[in-house]
Amino acid sequence: MRILLVRHGESLGNVDPAVHASTADHAVPLSDRGREQAREAGRRLAAHLEQRGGGEGKHVRLWVSPYLRTRQTADALQETAGAWISDRVEHVLLCEQQFGLFDGVPEEELPARFPREFAHYDMQCRFNGKFWARMPQGESRFDVAQRIHQAFGTFHRDAQAHGIRDLVVICHGVTLRAFVMMWCHLSPEWFEREPNPGNAAIRLIDCGQDQGYVFEGFARR
Repeated sequence: MRILLVRHGESLGNVDPAVHASTADHAVPLSDRGREQAREAGRRLAAHLEQRGGGEGKHVRLWVSPYLRTRQTADALQETAGAWISDRVEHVLLCEQQFGLFDGVPEEELPARFPREFAHYDMQCRFNGKFWARMPQGESRFDVAQRIHQAFGTFHRDAQAHGIRDLVVICHGVTLRAFVMMWCHLSPEWFEREPNPGNAAIRLIDCGQDQGYVFEGFARR
């Protein structure tokens, strides 16, 4: 199975984190720059599929997180790579890490807004590591890795029942790293060392092995 993992393009939240104070995380849209980044990712994806002999004539399924910014990334990517995509399906387990009580609050404001909760979370990060620390009423990165692993059964069933062995997955930075970690049997230490991908970056998993980025994407402004 060949999997191409794509991070969403630049969102309005990437441009101005204050957006999260008035807009639910799942409803934050792409910026205009983010849409163009997604179109460029589509061009890079099409070129890669053509070079590697996948795409047209084969069943390439596009899986998408149900967040607005990932849906919009999929829309823009299909503008430039649509001929290579057979169909498109959403999977709720591909969504972003749930930030719980801290959702929409700038990191520098957390100690003042939620002193007890932040102190406990900070202690978990320092003693156990950020991978294991669960945000109050939200998820840890360990939790994200668990639910991503639950989604793998769908992909394996598609391969066995319908011969779908080429997947494009549009998701989020933490989700993408968790996907690589769980599919390739990597360690929590690997996850902690691995930086978040750039916006619209494309990472390849082929035959169960992490092949790195075929497109590095765009650095956040």
